[in-house]
Amino acid sequence: MEYTGHGGKPLVERVITDKAEAKKKIQGLKQVPANRQMATEAIGIAYGFFSPIEGFMKKADVEATCKKMELADGTVWSIPIVFDISDKEIADYGIKAGDSVCLTYEGNPLAIFDIEEIYSFDKETIAQDVYGTKEDKHPGVKRTYAYKDKFLGGKITLVNEPKVREPFTPYFLTPRQHREKFKEKNWIKIVAHQTRNVPHSGHEWLMKHAYIAAHGDSPVEQMETMGKAISGILVNCIVGEKRVGDYIDEAIVLTQDELRKSGYFRDDIHMVTMTFWDMRYAGPREAVHHSIIRTNLGLTHHMFGRDHAGVGTYYHSYQAHHLLMSIPKEKLNITPIYVLEWAYCPHCGEVTCIGLCGHWNELQKFSGTKIRSIIMDEVKPTRLIFRPEVFDVVMDAAKKYGFGSPFVTQDYLAKAKPAFTIEPL
Repeated sequence: MEYTGHGGKPLVERVITDKAEAKKKIQGLKQVPANRQMATEAIGIAYGFFSPIEGFMKKADVEATCKKMELADGTVWSIPIVFDISDKEIADYGIKAGDSVCLTYEGNPLAIFDIEEIYSFDKETIAQDVYGTKEDKHPGVKRTYAYKDKFLGGKITLVNEPKVREPFTPYFLTPRQHREKFKEKNWIKIVAHQTRNVPHSGHEWLMKHAYIAAHGDSPVEQMETMGKAISGILVNCIVGEKRVGDYIDEAIVLTQDELRKSGYFRDDIHMVTMTFWDMRYAGPREAVHHSIIRTNLGLTHHMFGRDHAGVGTYYHSYQAHHLLMSIPKEKLNITPIYVLEWAYCPHCGEVTCIGLCGHWNELQKFSGTKIRSIIMDEVKPTRLIFRPEVFDVVMDAAKKYGFGSPFVTQDYLAKAKPAFTIEPL
């Protein structure tokens, strides 16, 4: 079955699953190594997470993305996905436009790269247009300035699928597999919760708010019976490059799923998956990028809260909302759900939306610093702040995967196994 992705175009699927055919296709091709980011993005391209692009972007698409937030053909696009390479590497590998090469990762074949263009592009232009700043303190700008001399543009075909390690294995689904799962669940409306955090009760209520908003005018009778839901919540965790102090990916994925396992969401309503992507912290532009990815996964709605995908003070709290509102509905085929923060009100004795509660001066917001302090002290907090089962999973993940900490440390960066590997073909 052919599925429609972002921009109303066919979902991209450029994967050779037959190993004998794959070996034949790469025979005699020059081998060019890809770093972890390039390998991750090649996999994302081939599976269709970034539909409609079929490969690393060419200059005209990068130019249009920077200046107009769209591809050269007018499709909304917010962040360049590019393959950088040095002049020395181009010379050493004898690469020229028109070549097909075999990208390798950790010495094993990964993908065929049909190189259509070799070009240069001003990095400061990318920084200013995409991130709104040229300061290298911004992690996305720092990543951009680290790009090498030139860029290669052209189509990607995956010849060797990644092996995803535990505990991530059951959570990695391709866009096609997401859609098949939704069909199996009979979900008609699905709202995305984008996350890079372990959930506290404020996050839980954000999801419940978004679910009710997405379900909207749909029939409610089915909701009374377990297994009959026609709307769902997809928690799609971003797994990628980490910074010291971030939650470890294992803790994020497992705790998000614990909300369902412990009954805070019904089995037929809640689902957790993951997407490989290195956060750019591009704020409003990354919100658009997340919308594109979740459209390709087959979702109908996307929740956007305060400071979506932002960092520091580069973007104001609801700048992502404003950018999304400016995009015509026919250009971005997913419905945004804009949400305020949820906080604990001691007067009400419950977690509530700050836009509803009248006890403004009494509201106690969920402080990331305070939550982290509670976790580091290993003192189980009240369930009004943190579900006890979630807290237990955080502690267990710290022991099993985080070398004693649920937060990324230098130890974790040095010793943690990669989320995926590419095995010999």
